[in-house]
Amino acid sequence: FGPWACHLEVRTMKAWLRLPLAGTVLLIGASILADDEPGPRHGVVIGASEYLTAGADAIRAGDLDEGIRLTTIGLQRQARTLRDRAAGLANLCAAHVAKEEPDEAIPFCDASIEIYDGNWRAFSNRSHAYLLKGMLQEAARDNAAAAALRPNAPHVEMIRAALNERSLTPSITMEERR
Repeated sequence: FGPWACHLEVRTMKAWLRLPLAGTVLLIGASILADDEPGPRHGVVIGASEYLTAGADAIRAGDLDEGIRLTTIGLQRQARTLRDRAAGLANLCAAHVAKEEPDEAIPFCDASIEIYDGNWRAFSNRSHAYLLKGMLQEAARDNAAAAALRPNAPHVEMIRAALNERSLTPSITMEERR
């Protein structure tokens, strides 16, 4: 997907959610029109959309809110191709999952996948969002779709492990002795 596609690692309080995360995220903010152009601190790649690149850099660096803001601007002003748009939307999804905001993430994943259904990261991120919501069947479905596209991706394998762990039902056997 180009230089603005990013790979993140999500660290949460729960061990089963410590998963690498890849993708994109989108928020529409009112402050977009007054923003300065992204500068050198964003590591802009020549030829790529400056805002999408800067947004991916910010997300990768863990500055999720700034990444969301810049990616949103990039989608509104500079998404020149459908693949740019799909990557930007996938990055917005990833950032919201990293912020543990699955309800905000899922629509961005949906939109990205609708544009381009060959991005395993968008499926994997949506799977993670569903996992956060406890929607295990949906999470398993999307993880299977991600695995079909990239079977050995570490994030796909970790989501699979988290799903397996979550689906285990503890069983307690008690005996009454007199």
